Amino acid sequence: MTFARITTTAAILSTLTAFGAQAETFSADVWADNWFSMSVNGTQVAEDSVPITTERSFNAEQFTFEATRPFVIGVTAKDFKENDTGLEYIGTGRQQMGDGGIIFQIKDAGGDIVSVSDASWSCLVTHMAPLQKSCASEDNPVAGSGACGFETTDTPTGWDTADFDASDWQAATEWSESAVRPKDGYEEVTWDAAAQLIWGTDLETDNTVLCRAVIN
Repeated sequence: MTFARITTTAAILSTLTAFGAQAETFSADVWADNWFSMSVNGTQVAEDSVPITTERSFNAEQFTFEATRPFVIGVTAKDFKENDTGLEYIGTGRQQMGDGGIIFQIKDAGGDIVSVSDASWSCLVTHMAPLQKSCASEDNPVAGSGACGFETTDTPTGWDTADFDASDWQAATEWSESAVRPKDGYEEVTWDAAAQLIWGTDLETDNTVLCRAVIN
């Protein structure tokens, strides 16, 4: 099955429930290659129903959550990799680097777009591999050795909350459909024209990407 629906409720942080503010119900559509989770004000509201350990998982998810504006949405996106080489199909004739991509849109209860994935989102790559793409051609690729080096960055504490300073994060990179080649569930969603496929600056070597935005 390529289309899943989840329903969940986000915790509303007391620091964001100003006088007169009311919680609203929002809906989200997400398609990811390969896996994602989403949080609101630091509380997870959804996770891809297909585990990241699944080599080929392309599916769309729909879910709802509650929040009080303004709030912070954090998206963790991961491409499948067998290990820290960043490769997949290791030891077979199909050995290669994977490539990622994610697209999402968020609507209010009236069906109006509140936010979409685009270059306005701030992103941080926390796993990059391989550092040299020639690693994909090695007979015995070993993570951390030769062309198969990798870089990891610790996930910053509170990165998906209102108090976090993401001013040094990069803008999300927008990618074309021809570059990402979305499939299995992507066509089942009517995407707003403004929603873009996003990732880090390299679809192949950026394996884990954190993206965040403030929704006013």
